[in-house]
Amino acid sequence: MRKNSNVTEFILVGLTQDPVGQKALFIMFLLTYIVTLAGNLLIVATVIASSSLGSPMYIFLAYLSLMDVIYSTAISPKLITELLYTEKTISFTACMGQLFVEHFFGRTDIFLLVAMAYDRYVAICKPLYYLTIKNHRVCILLLVATWVVGFAHSVAQVLFVYDLPFCGPNIIDHFACDMYPLLGLVCTDTYFLGFIVIASDGAICIGVFIILLASYGIILNSVKTHSQEGRHKALSTCSCHIMVVVLFFVPCIFMYVRPVYNFSIDKSVTIFYTVITLT
Repeated sequence: MRKNSNVTEFILVGLTQDPVGQKALFIMFLLTYIVTLAGNLLIVATVIASSSLGSPMYIFLAYLSLMDVIYSTAISPKLITELLYTEKTISFTACMGQLFVEHFFGRTDIFLLVAMAYDRYVAICKPLYYLTIKNHRVCILLLVATWVVGFAHSVAQVLFVYDLPFCGPNIIDHFACDMYPLLGLVCTDTYFLGFIVIASDGAICIGVFIILLASYGIILNSVKTHSQEGRHKALSTCSCHIMVVVLFFVPCIFMYVRPVYNFSIDKSVTIFYTVITLT
């Protein structure tokens, strides 16, 4: 038994209690999930099947698509099935598992974006040394590092929440288990707990976001000396990466850099970066 806690399960309020709205959301999220799986698996299959796409950039892209497939499969099916039921409950253990999966793949994606930014920096700013610096061994090490860091972070998050005193009520005004909805149910002062979340999740989101923007700024500044064709190619690649970074990190910063308080827009923001941006 957990110390100072008598909650064994949570009741999820979900996105809406309107039956018509639930059916509409069910169809929308089901189609989104199918498109996400099909699009990302197609990218993975194309990179594996094509010998001309064996450069580190495409390996990272295939790896990112695979992470998005796993992440989406860990979140979307539960969200979709919840829309079919009026009462939505989740055990404490399953809630901790959901929290772990969300942070594991979410943070792995964050550090993978850093690896992809480094890959673009070497390819554009040091093209003559690209194959030497970004050899197969370095790529494997970077990919393993994203897993290790993401796993360590997720374990720390679950251990942080697991022994907190949940005395009731057990109703989560959300469709999934996440840090702030859970901290809102803790029967103790959450002021200091909020600082811990900001120091971990918030610091990662802000720090990595600044690093990525700075790295792409250096890349874009360096292409001034390139040919027009080279500038166009670099700008095309970097603009896509920058758009993904902004769409991913702005919601992340909004969710984790603030006091422990739940806003009505939180559900929409969570849907955006756990479902929509993976498509």
